[in-house]
Amino acid sequence: MQVLFSYTEGNSSLGGIFMTNNFLKAVAGGLIVSCQALENEPLHGSHIMAKMALAAKQAGAVGIRANSVSDICAIKQAVSLPLIGIIKKDYPDSKVYITPTLAEMRQVAHTNVEVVACQVTNQPRPHNEDLQASLRAFRQEFPDTLLMADTGDLADVKLASKLGFDIIGTTMHGYTPTTQNANIANNDFAYLKEVLATTELPVIAEGKIDTPAKAKRVLELGAHAVVVGGAITRPQEIAQRFVDRIKSSH
Repeated sequence: MQVLFSYTEGNSSLGGIFMTNNFLKAVAGGLIVSCQALENEPLHGSHIMAKMALAAKQAGAVGIRANSVSDICAIKQAVSLPLIGIIKKDYPDSKVYITPTLAEMRQVAHTNVEVVACQVTNQPRPHNEDLQASLRAFRQEFPDTLLMADTGDLADVKLASKLGFDIIGTTMHGYTPTTQNANIANNDFAYLKEVLATTELPVIAEGKIDTPAKAKRVLELGAHAVVVGGAITRPQEIAQRFVDRIKSSH
């Protein structure tokens, strides 16, 4: 079921088709915690990610972002928070790795997450898959599932808006050829301000937002919600910052 609507929340003006899962209302103005650990990381494992999600919920998080069907299912058993689901998968013929094909989109959607996030970075997709065709097929099969575009630059934002995504994420800013090493926080989040001026879709700020002050600031600027990952859920990265700072003082 789909409902046509017009919705205003803070500085965000949302229009078009809003799926009935109420995700946008549930996460508005709040913290979404990314609970992910890759195979080479100490905390890898669905049971551990479920515990991480539970800790995030107890701290007041309004949503979770999770990678892989097994992690998503374990987290859904542990908490009732809305989920952004992804599958990270490498293909030899493409640099696109976040839910890169319709096959992964379907796998995530079958877990009944509220949102499926896909990388939208204007790069060739695996097997030269056409993103517009994938979205068309996905909408027919999963009309109640929101689609989030993990974008890198303003061209990506415009493309995602044109293709009909429901949510814009800044996830890939700093990780694509056109934005290599960029930091969303530079110049008082100048890039985020440009994104917000470029699209009327809800924007979820994500990527290198590693302090509470930064998280608060992106919401003040008009982001619909904020995703924080490594600064909360990757203890080896957190410990590394301490170690590096201690070593630098010697």
